[in-house]
Amino acid sequence: MTADPTPSTDPTPPADPSPAPPEAGRPFAGLTALVTGGASGIGLATATLLSERGARVACLDLNPEVPQPLLGLSADVTDDASVRRAVSAAAEALGGVDILVNNAGIGAAGTIEDNPDEEWHRVLDVNLLGVVRVTRAALPWLRRSPAAAIVNTCSVAATTGLPDRALYSATKGALLALTRATAADLLPQGIRVNCVNPGTVDTPWVGRLLAAADDPAAERAALEARQPTGRLVAAVEVAEAIAQLAGPGAGAVTGTALPVDGGMHSLRLRTPR
Repeated sequence: MTADPTPSTDPTPPADPSPAPPEAGRPFAGLTALVTGGASGIGLATATLLSERGARVACLDLNPEVPQPLLGLSADVTDDASVRRAVSAAAEALGGVDILVNNAGIGAAGTIEDNPDEEWHRVLDVNLLGVVRVTRAALPWLRRSPAAAIVNTCSVAATTGLPDRALYSATKGALLALTRATAADLLPQGIRVNCVNPGTVDTPWVGRLLAAADDPAAERAALEARQPTGRLVAAVEVAEAIAQLAGPGAGAVTGTALPVDGGMHSLRLRTPR
């Protein structure tokens, strides 16, 4: 059927072309999100939260077993071809990419003398270059989004000197600098870039570290004591911060590092007498 070219005399005003406001409790309705390291810990908590608030979410992980309605895709952030395949598959399945959460990462212990060059390369390859690869692959879709946002999972180790964490801190310090530089580069394209700086988070990875300690209870108590709140950060608390930075309500926020560390980076409390 062809359209009638005769102008309408109907006095009804045209429909408002602006997007509908977000549904109550579902601020991410109509948006798509890609979360790396999304099958456990902070990544799974973030993917679940975004999904509950309306987003269609794909989780990229080495072992991508995730509950429905999350979409799990296998990806190795140290392999550019693997990353590009997974990001393309996610964009095709979801209908684009509006939000990218670069969460995949690994830990490392030791002073500057303790790790060989090979370990430095391995951890940098995941924690820094992994973010580069995934962001690069997602940019063609992010550029098409009217609500594009990238949130990187950094660490309090990027801003606070922690003992026995030289390699890990170096990778997260570099990621903080990369976050700000990328925010400056992508601002003219309408893409916001921020990061969260968690303290020690109660995740399966931390649980494995504690289990391997000589005295797991004492080690956990020490980790809790170094955070002013006296407890580990919950993964869902980091997820809430990521969602805040990624959401449409944070349109004026870019180049920001949001601490989620129980005050660890800034508070110096007196020891009780």
